[in-house]
Amino acid sequence: MQALSLKGMVEYQDGSVVSKEIIKKESGTVTLFAFDKGQGLSEHTAPFDALVNVLDGQAQVRISGEPYIVKEGELIIMPANRPHSVQAIERFKMLLVLIKK
Repeated sequence: MQALSLKGMVEYQDGSVVSKEIIKKESGTVTLFAFDKGQGLSEHTAPFDALVNVLDGQAQVRISGEPYIVKEGELIIMPANRPHSVQAIERFKMLLVLIKK
């Protein structure tokens, strides 16, 4: 076991969204994402709460139609069963923690 740098565990790719699953359990998942500028995840819902921790850059997170700007060092919680989307304003890395109810 060792300490790891989350920012360095996933790299940007031009025109893409890159993801790397770190933990996958029945109780939830932890996944790293790297978004190139302008890339995103379209609106969807999840049956469990999701926490987004911004590691680098800046993005717009929309929850139930309400836009929120999040940047490095900030986090936002997306409640279960509420529509949400993510759009990179600039290159953007996030740690996504999904916790099942």
